[in-house]
Amino acid sequence: MNTAPLFAAVLLLSAGTAAAEMAKVSGGRYRPLYLKKETPMISVKAFQIDTLPVTNAQFAAFIQKHPQWQRDKTSSKQAESGYLRHWVKNNNGHAPPENDLNKPVTNVSWFAAHAYCAAQGKRLPTIDEWEFAGQASQTRINGTAEPGYNRTILDWYAEGNRKGLRNVGQNKPNYWGIHDMHGLIWEWTEDFNSSLLTSASAAGSNMFCSGASAGSADPSDYAAFMRYGIRTSLQAKFVLNNLGFRCAK
Repeated sequence: MNTAPLFAAVLLLSAGTAAAEMAKVSGGRYRPLYLKKETPMISVKAFQIDTLPVTNAQFAAFIQKHPQWQRDKTSSKQAESGYLRHWVKNNNGHAPPENDLNKPVTNVSWFAAHAYCAAQGKRLPTIDEWEFAGQASQTRINGTAEPGYNRTILDWYAEGNRKGLRNVGQNKPNYWGIHDMHGLIWEWTEDFNSSLLTSASAAGSNMFCSGASAGSADPSDYAAFMRYGIRTSLQAKFVLNNLGFRCAK
């Protein structure tokens, strides 16, 4: 008897139902890239955030309990037609391929990510929380000035998704113990498009062009400008091959 499908199902359930480990971020202050150097810094309260992005296995376990988020059951207002397009057909609808169970779930809309986090008693991180946690290097709360920090991120941006996705947690954790904040996927935030409104008065409507960063907090940090740029280009129903999420509380 071929036990591979049974083994895959057991693996999916065990991986998907395991509680996600969270890192405690003590909070602090930072200055978003779209604000000018003389503007006050923004305070970020203490919060917790998943140490890893949500995986295909975890999202599949969520769908088992909330079948309205199955690939063929979501409305066009909640997700584009490419929602979970990398999953394969099975008897119960669609499921991630066995080799993708521990890879980050992508092709999910903001609505789906929001629903997943709510089902865990959590929420999506805010932009300020994500950026504050994401500026950490392996040894510093703010490692953005370290040699090669931004270059590594920009090289990943330039590479795109040509090599495909890999399993979560293969990168070394940052100062807070968080993995994969850079170099694996883009990630949804709760208020992903709020910087579009703020930036209009703070830095001008062309803030994401290369010349528009001249008066910003750190004009050399094009890596963060790219993140703000892609966030403001999204709609809540959009899905991308390299856009996933993690939860916070």
